[in-house]
Amino acid sequence: MSRLLKRDLFGTVTHDVGPPGVATVIRDTTTARWWLVWLARHLARREAAALRRLAGLARVPQVVSSRGGVVVREWIEGVPMQQARPRDPRYFREALRLVRQLHARDLVHNDLAKEPNWLVTPEGLPALVDFQLAMHAPRRGRLFRALAHDDVRHLLKHKRSYLPERLTARQRRVLATPSLVTRVWRATGKRLYVFVTRRLLRWSDREGAGDRHL
Repeated sequence: MSRLLKRDLFGTVTHDVGPPGVATVIRDTTTARWWLVWLARHLARREAAALRRLAGLARVPQVVSSRGGVVVREWIEGVPMQQARPRDPRYFREALRLVRQLHARDLVHNDLAKEPNWLVTPEGLPALVDFQLAMHAPRRGRLFRALAHDDVRHLLKHKRSYLPERLTARQRRVLATPSLVTRVWRATGKRLYVFVTRRLLRWSDREGAGDRHL
């Protein structure tokens, strides 16, 4: 049984439940517009590569297969953050631990500001989806450290929204200090990026958002 989660210029994303009852998410770029196929496939390959580097990590999707512009990954049961509105301190402790585990494998997510990329599992624990913008940096140079800082900062912004009274003094300092990468991005490319992706391409990658009817 298959259910369409999203269809856009970059292809389709479906939720599939096979005969053994194993649920997967299928990102199919073969239906992307011809002039965006190269970008859709690049993002799909990037996601598959990132997830393979995170193989075995709990509450991160595992790759089932990736070939011909189609990525099949594990479905993680959960409710998007903006729907679940987590207020349990344990959720944010485990979320920070999960982000640290990503960084320990030399990977930054790069898209943690989006609430739909955070799920709340039935056990009340955090899970992460959508690794299309993730970056692997085995040398862990300045750029990696800046992006890792922003991963943590974006998580803390969510904590500030749902559990502000549990922010520590150190976490408040992190919130107050965006990286140089973020400051430059805000001052230069962000408006153009939003215009191109939202206005021209009408792209909003929200596979974890209202697309999940749980």
